Amino acid sequence: MAPRRNTPKGAGSSPSQGARKETKHGGNKNGKKEGLSRSSFFTWFMVIALLGVWTSVAVVWFELVDYEEVLGKLGIYDADGDGDFDVEDAKVLLEPNYEEGTETQDTVYAELETEKTEETAGKQPVNEHYYEESIQEPADDAEKEDETAGALPEPVNEDTEPDEIPEDVEINKKQSEEKEHTEDTVAAGPQETEVPVEAENYSNDDLVGKSKETEQEQKEKAKKKPKLLNKFDKTIKAELNAAEKLRKKGKVEEAVKAFEVLVSKYPQSPRARYGKAQCEDDLAEKMRSNEILQKAINTFQEVASLPDVPADLVKLSLKRQADRQQFLGHMRSSLVTLQKLVHLFPNDISLKNDLGVGYLLIGDNSNAKKVYEEVLSQAPNDGFAKVHYGFILKAENKIAESIPYLKEGLESGDPGTDDGRFYFHLGDALQRVGNKEAYKWYELGHQRGHFASVWQRSLYNVNGLKAQPWWTAKETGYTELVKSLEKNWKLIRDEGLAIMDKGKGLFLPEDENLREKGDWSQFTLWQQGRKNENTCKGVHKTCALLERFPEATGCRRGQIKYSIMHPGTHVWPHTGPTNCRLRMHLGLVIPKEGCRIRCAEENRTWEEGKVLIFDDSFEHEVWQDADSYRLIFIVDVWHPELTPQQRRTLPAI
Repeated sequence: MAPRRNTPKGAGSSPSQGARKETKHGGNKNGKKEGLSRSSFFTWFMVIALLGVWTSVAVVWFELVDYEEVLGKLGIYDADGDGDFDVEDAKVLLEPNYEEGTETQDTVYAELETEKTEETAGKQPVNEHYYEESIQEPADDAEKEDETAGALPEPVNEDTEPDEIPEDVEINKKQSEEKEHTEDTVAAGPQETEVPVEAENYSNDDLVGKSKETEQEQKEKAKKKPKLLNKFDKTIKAELNAAEKLRKKGKVEEAVKAFEVLVSKYPQSPRARYGKAQCEDDLAEKMRSNEILQKAINTFQEVASLPDVPADLVKLSLKRQADRQQFLGHMRSSLVTLQKLVHLFPNDISLKNDLGVGYLLIGDNSNAKKVYEEVLSQAPNDGFAKVHYGFILKAENKIAESIPYLKEGLESGDPGTDDGRFYFHLGDALQRVGNKEAYKWYELGHQRGHFASVWQRSLYNVNGLKAQPWWTAKETGYTELVKSLEKNWKLIRDEGLAIMDKGKGLFLPEDENLREKGDWSQFTLWQQGRKNENTCKGVHKTCALLERFPEATGCRRGQIKYSIMHPGTHVWPHTGPTNCRLRMHLGLVIPKEGCRIRCAEENRTWEEGKVLIFDDSFEHEVWQDADSYRLIFIVDVWHPELTPQQRRTLPAI
């Protein structure tokens, strides 16, 4: 069928009208067209095409357009972090929920740096001492390391372009291999139910966390995308992109093979080796394998040791290497890596802050303190350094001195400062100097999702558990245990008194810096679900009695112990570390008056032969103003709402 010709609105069917219109637009009176002939049209088409070709050649030959600048501007939209703008970036930008291109590199199966969430199940948090009141001396690592911080490479000149790194810079001398053999698979990850409450968005809060960055500053930051390709890698960019897209689409095994081929083909390519390391990192997460993760760590190290590596790629590789070493618990290896980073990039304050954390993770507060003093001398307003320096001062019992650093650090809103631990320690410090402003900070910590409430401020929590300061035996469901304790209280008391008579040395002083004054000691029978065979020998009947109650002896987040407190003792307001346990106090020797305990807003007293039950994740405080000692028996039990699976897998505290 011939195509229908559009007839102007209102026109009739007279052929003369159509003929007149056609004449007007290119015909003559005889009806013959005077337009371009086919040969003339082809000629002009060829002329225009040739002009376009020669214009393109001229642009390239005479460098009329700075393509690097153009690509650099597009780099602002590099949504996937691969150093350029490509189809994958467009998908991410145009489709926020697009999942194929989602990065998996930074999603880890148990983050060691997120102290607020739990560590790998069955494994005590490696850095727990980092934020405790009294810091223990660092123990020797299980791993035996030959590395020292001595021989360090020359620092990288950050003012030069990454492509211009001097070839004689040896970025990262090969470290000795870890001698210990890690397990093939990682223990079960943290319980899905045991995650911190999501913090609300308080970006407009008048007190804390105001953004210091203007819109212009944010744009400037966005322009500074890392440069990951050296001159050679730019020549194989298509091959690198093809392998990288496999990784982004979650085809980890295929991506590993693709990057292995590239590394074999181009052993001098830093970007290919970095891609291999990222894929191994992803695969370790997927397979939950420490062995594969160790391979990734070694490959990240290899990247930085190659010649002609862009400075940004050196930094990314070593930072990820240090992070993954910490994840495996190789704190000293991580520290060496962080030292190298600081040596290579001496002007990068964030790396010095990371180094300070590295020292804290091995319990070396002294060197951490020196690092943060150096940072604050260079950047007096650095909030991250302030909160950590304040923490160190508080651990040294310099309470009043720690307060301004913790407070100003939190008020800065700098990354890494909005953390429950710092609200916890600032509030605690303020309480100890008698400043009621403490509860304002606890309230803010609660509003930001760090604490379950102003009163319940534990940091290792399982969400959704019933929360109240005081409990009855019936509410716990552990009525048989309570009945047994109250029925046998004299037996428990007499064995405790017998141990006391043999010498006070068997009772160890409270060592968590919880006392304002006085004398408070304890004699522990079970800790973290493990029986102390030596101490139980002295009170074997009491221990035999308890063996029948796994809710107590198997509570890996608690203790069973005698506690003696002498007159004139005051225990600061404090909270326990977790909401996963309840605490029972059985009165054994109780003075008639002068002893009391406060949990949240309610005071209670002990009675001989009776059990008090409270949730010690709520703030509690103790006074002993009697004229003789007070002796009680403490039994921690699992929170009754925890499932059997949770009781088996929650890591010990």
